[in-house]
Amino acid sequence: MTAETQLPQATGSCCSPSGSCHDGADGGAQAGGVTTVYQVSGMTCGHCEGAVSEEISGIEGVTSVKAVASTGQVTVISAAPLTDEAVRAAVDEAGYELVGRA
Repeated sequence: MTAETQLPQATGSCCSPSGSCHDGADGGAQAGGVTTVYQVSGMTCGHCEGAVSEEISGIEGVTSVKAVASTGQVTVISAAPLTDEAVRAAVDEAGYELVGRA
């Protein structure tokens, strides 16, 4: 019985099967949202990815952000198209540079 009660706890994890903590809240948004990929310079590690993701997540309407330091690409899913100015301000606040759309 102990194993049975532990199993639901494991599947109730905040992280999705893909390893992202944001996938659970945006499942429907991916199908009906706007996906935009941006190129950001200066990201070198997981901390960089987290800083950029956190700032962009603060933009109204953003439902998912995935930053990849190795490519410099940041994939953003939002309820409506975002202005480049809003994304640039968020990336600047994180301490990096928005190069443009990838």
